[in-house]
Amino acid sequence: MEEKEIQDNNTGAIDLRRVSVTRYITPLREGGSLPALADADDGFKYVVKFRGAGHGTKALISEFIGGELARAAGLRVPELVLLDLDENFGRTEADEEIQDLLKGSTGLNLGLHYLSGAMTWDVSVNRAAPDEASRIVWLDAFLTNIDRTVRNTNMLLWHRELWLIDHGASLYFHHTWDGWEDKALSPFPYVKDHALLRDASRLREADEYMRSRITPQIIRNIVEAIPTEWFDEIPADEARRVYIEFLNRRLANSSIFTDHAIEAHNRLYI
Repeated sequence: MEEKEIQDNNTGAIDLRRVSVTRYITPLREGGSLPALADADDGFKYVVKFRGAGHGTKALISEFIGGELARAAGLRVPELVLLDLDENFGRTEADEEIQDLLKGSTGLNLGLHYLSGAMTWDVSVNRAAPDEASRIVWLDAFLTNIDRTVRNTNMLLWHRELWLIDHGASLYFHHTWDGWEDKALSPFPYVKDHALLRDASRLREADEYMRSRITPQIIRNIVEAIPTEWFDEIPADEARRVYIEFLNRRLANSSIFTDHAIEAHNRLYI
């Protein structure tokens, strides 16, 4: 399957395909939440993020929001799909840890189209173009994504292009919900550890560009498309309101984290 073309989606609704898992192939144990490679009934392979793992559906929500915002910004992200997992699935799995994971993930999960032959992006070998690097650093600061470091880039080299994966560690404010209004104005100090900060020499330009692509309307479209069944702590309407207001507040005050990222870049690499 050819990947979806990167498209300008600043006004369109978000409509993910929904398919069912047909075969569990193998765990991907480099991920702390035990994602897995699986076949689906559309004939393609997906990396599955399970609702029963780690941080549960919050990680799926972060992945959903982060991946679709990256796509709206014109960055390369594997297609996201909604994956149904039947309650009988995995009963014959010999590994008890995996069997428990599958039993706890009955229902709707999230999948990323498998990029066959992709290699991990290695910052000691691969260099990103300044515009692309700056936009990715901006996006991760916007999302408060703490998991794109030199040790774990969560980026792939596929067909000689950079692809983003795994936004599950983004939006960490929702693990407590407390004080989200103040956290929306964070300069994001973890940006100093970002794998692409060295190449991000055009952050000011990236701020202008990303604000033109990530609009309040696209934020609303993405958040409203999150499956209701993934909201398991607070009512869905309230959770959606907080996500939308958090992201809009960060967007309106993007100079806070952009300036901090520029300072970190200049301090470490100039």
